[in-house]
Amino acid sequence: MTPGSVRDRLLERATLLVPVGTTEQHGPHLPLGCDTMIVERLADDLSAGFGIPRTPTVEYGVHEPSRRFPGGAELRRRTLHRVMNELIESWEAGAAVREFIILTAQASDAHLEALSTIRTDGATVQVMDIFSLDFGSLLEQPGAPVQGGELDTSLMLYIAPELVRMELAQDFALTPVMLTRYRPGHSRHLPAGSPGSVGYPSLASAQKGELLYRFILDRIRGSLAGSSDA
Repeated sequence: MTPGSVRDRLLERATLLVPVGTTEQHGPHLPLGCDTMIVERLADDLSAGFGIPRTPTVEYGVHEPSRRFPGGAELRRRTLHRVMNELIESWEAGAAVREFIILTAQASDAHLEALSTIRTDGATVQVMDIFSLDFGSLLEQPGAPVQGGELDTSLMLYIAPELVRMELAQDFALTPVMLTRYRPGHSRHLPAGSPGSVGYPSLASAQKGELLYRFILDRIRGSLAGSSDA
């Protein structure tokens, strides 16, 4: 978009969609940037549906790995916080944006804290972590940790099946003891022996991914429609 087309769109509704991904492992069967790809697809669909511009994606987040996997890279919490503050400040001052919708797919406390404590002069900032939704009966293992398991593998099979290597997928069940030490989104707590993922990617399917994606999209649509009415 040209500066003029951005200005005209923001005059209709002074809102920006900001997708924030990560570049981390999700097991041997998924690409490193799968969280990024999911939020980018959501941002594209929401932008088209609501006529709201979306920013380029911030492809790095906070995930504090205990074991480093080839290609993975992360930011410190304070670094992501500073980057996001400076970007939001630029968009608020330069384009008079009054509302920021940050889309992310990372349950790390540090990652979400960096995004949810952004300072503005007057604009509102809403952070939507799509993995915090209650997927209920859409999953065969509801409540299971999200790290290359049934949920994100299904989403990727729907969004970009050509990038998923299901022949390499490995189920990794967490014992009760492991569960006491593991917190979703905190890779430092990946159990010994884990291939970089936990859960049951074998339960994933493209059909399930489509249902999950549409569920996420509908929930965010409802929120965007509500903020527009306000």
